[in-house]
Amino acid sequence: MQANLESRGVGVEVEVSVQDIFAELYHESVISAETWQEWCEKWLEILKTELPPADGYELSLRLTDDAEIQELNAQYRNKNQPTDVLAFAALEAEIPQSEEMMLDVPLYLGDLVISVETASRQAQERDHSLQTELAWLAAHGLLHLLGWDHPDEDSLTEMLSMQATLLGAIGDRSLLDQITPV
Repeated sequence: MQANLESRGVGVEVEVSVQDIFAELYHESVISAETWQEWCEKWLEILKTELPPADGYELSLRLTDDAEIQELNAQYRNKNQPTDVLAFAALEAEIPQSEEMMLDVPLYLGDLVISVETASRQAQERDHSLQTELAWLAAHGLLHLLGWDHPDEDSLTEMLSMQATLLGAIGDRSLLDQITPV
């Protein structure tokens, strides 16, 4: 299942392309494309001070299985094992663009790939829903697309706190008390 959805003109304009390969393979979709769109709109509104100026934004989200994410992890990170989320930031590339162009077309933020199989295992281990785990991983990946990283304990704590804020914004407060605020 693939869906391209555009923002409805409220807050930050964003188009989210959702490719739910997991649903195609296993005939089971956990979160609708419309819900992903709403979540990304809310998240980018919270993070708008960190966004480069643009008329709108685009990103893609691919929900897949362990086999595919393992291939990508091996190819791009030299780790031949499944992982939960991969983020391929488009903003890291130095592509010259005129100011006029930046305001005329949506700015592509990058690609998120999430293994629903790994997310399902992690949700069970952490005793919360698969929906919560998928939202957590998508928020984490989105922050990576925007340049966040966690090379040390302080930056990890800050990133986890922002992830909890993003989940709170979509009504999922189940992880808020598990995160130590910065």
